[in-house]
Amino acid sequence: MPTPDADLCRALAADLSAARFRSEALRAMWGVDADDAIGRSLRAPALRAIRDRDDTLATLARLLIFGVAQPRVAVDAALPRSGAAGLEALGLVEADGDAVVPRAVLRPQSFHDERGPGEWLLASDLDELAVGGGALAEDHVLGAGGASLTLAGLQLPTPVRSVLDLGTGCGVQALRARRYAERVVATDISARALRFAELNAALDAADSIETREGSLFAPVAGERFDRIVSNPPFVITPRATGVPEYEYRDGGLVGDALVQEVVAGVGAHLEPGGVAQFLGNWETKNGAAGLDRVRAWVEASDVPLDAWVVEREELDPIAYAEMWIRDGGTAPGTPAHDRLLDAWLDDFAERGVTAVGFGYVLLRRAEGRPTLARYERVGQPIPSEGGLGAHLAQVIAAHDRVAGLDDEALLALHLRVAADVTDSRHHLPGAEEPSVIELRQGGGFGRSVQADPALAALVGACDGDLSLGQIVAALAQLLDVDEAALRGGLLPAVRELVLDGFVAPA
Repeated sequence: MPTPDADLCRALAADLSAARFRSEALRAMWGVDADDAIGRSLRAPALRAIRDRDDTLATLARLLIFGVAQPRVAVDAALPRSGAAGLEALGLVEADGDAVVPRAVLRPQSFHDERGPGEWLLASDLDELAVGGGALAEDHVLGAGGASLTLAGLQLPTPVRSVLDLGTGCGVQALRARRYAERVVATDISARALRFAELNAALDAADSIETREGSLFAPVAGERFDRIVSNPPFVITPRATGVPEYEYRDGGLVGDALVQEVVAGVGAHLEPGGVAQFLGNWETKNGAAGLDRVRAWVEASDVPLDAWVVEREELDPIAYAEMWIRDGGTAPGTPAHDRLLDAWLDDFAERGVTAVGFGYVLLRRAEGRPTLARYERVGQPIPSEGGLGAHLAQVIAAHDRVAGLDDEALLALHLRVAADVTDSRHHLPGAEEPSVIELRQGGGFGRSVQADPALAALVGACDGDLSLGQIVAALAQLLDVDEAALRGGLLPAVRELVLDGFVAPA
């Protein structure tokens, strides 16, 4: 178990800062190609690039990032305040004669949000990059994986008093939430994960993060929060003998029942107007599409909920099983891999599952009748610097301004086109007018919308100066069409553009 100690964590963080133990300096040390290989869990190119170096940064990289034992004298020199003894006291290494042997990894993780760039120090259990493969322990505590970083980027960047991080793991979501919340309660069923979360909070000087042990909402019974974030153990795992159940990903329930339980229970723990954001899997089974099943869960909630659910991908049973068998460290082509694959496929076949969707869920405790019920598939690549959290916040705010307005009130609004919107016009050879006009979004979900000349002209005129009604009247005169008919065709499209983030009230 890690042993968080505030004084030692401060000393270690100061040592690592002085050593420039940061993402940019590390990438510069081993190079772009080696860094790309690290993203594929290959450490050999980076170790090769630094094999002839005995400086502080190289020593710390080998020990803390790649899990390679280092001489104690070199570690003491690299960490003058904390030393090898401090790492050992924190539970990150153990002594083996004159060598220091890693028991965990400690890596910098850069991020960027509306307050600017930053970097966390994140400790977690030794992983594939550090140990070179093999099956993971069932109580393994995962570091900052792709799903965790996705959810961190999705978090709304608006200030709140309180946040619940449900299933905190190593604490990534709690650290992200603390940047905008006065206090964070982080829960997990794993005592080991909570120790890592406490250690990481101390390393990153993030106070007001309270940890509690327990399953789902049990540790916060009777409490409500302004926001709830969760990367829950949503992986669909067969409940069969010989199939490992990893605490960080398997909730112990059949199929997608854990995500269903989160949906069912989250409303009671939100303040009115409070928002929950989490990731999940959902099954298409017995002819019922996954998104339709999620809609049914939301509609069955005892607390009325606004909902925006985005399905990012859908996998067939074989691809889904393969992904998670590999994630657990079992290599393809081995008898163990084949046994696990059979168990997954048997489970899916017995329960009538034909596909599994993965995506993002945003639920809000409605203050009255729900006004948002959006369930969509977004298949296009999302811009890497899209600022999805800010995009979600802006779109929801715009929706709230527009949702309750009738057409006359909508026409009175002054709208402004988003700064990342461009249009692309396609002409047939020799044609004076475009045959296709496409509005494109540079950030957010990277959407594109086909528009007729009237809608494209309306969007182009949305600079906040004229009301929507004034723009429609001018377009009707310019195009020599009936104004009422034009209004009837444009207003539904404008409402959709607001919900897509193309335009918003000025």
